[in-house]
Amino acid sequence: MAATAHPHSAARAAPGLRERKKIKTRLAIRRATYRLIAERGYEATTIEQIAQAAEVSPSTVFRYFPSKEDIVLTDEADPLPEAALRARPADEPPIESLRALLHQALGAMSAEAPEEMAQRSRLLAEVPAVRARMTESASQAARRLAMVIAERTGRDPEDLRVRVFTSAVLSALQETAVYWAERGCRDDPAALLDQTLDTLGQGLTL
Repeated sequence: MAATAHPHSAARAAPGLRERKKIKTRLAIRRATYRLIAERGYEATTIEQIAQAAEVSPSTVFRYFPSKEDIVLTDEADPLPEAALRARPADEPPIESLRALLHQALGAMSAEAPEEMAQRSRLLAEVPAVRARMTESASQAARRLAMVIAERTGRDPEDLRVRVFTSAVLSALQETAVYWAERGCRDDPAALLDQTLDTLGQGLTL
């Protein structure tokens, strides 16, 4: 379970041939990375080894992914697609709109790549560099998410409440992924997601 899990947006146009080739290359690099990390460990896996396993050059790896951390954390779709969020009912509370999209994302990832989802969460819990990169990426994603939340609530994207809400959601998702990994990925991730969002929506009661 990780914040990079994603739904398939029906509104997204089918990719062309060039984009399909790019996706295929990114997927080969990512699968090679996960396989090597499982065999050798994160620190012992190098970009050169990843390139060889994916049958591409090291420069190609860097063209698609700025760092090894990005290979681990990046997938093919936005976990919180702005178009899908904008399409939610206008009177729906933001936390419930996000709940619907995140459950869709989690369901897709659980069905398509459950081991990758678990391995990503374990690396997030165990490797400081991966967690630091995720935190940096979440900060950038929070800004994009704030634009949509601001539109839906009639507020400015720089409104403190909007910034706190979006940052809290993404930070909470990251912490939930770590919690899931620390407990051996045995808990039901959908139940953890609901518990997380309920806590954000209701606060921590006595």
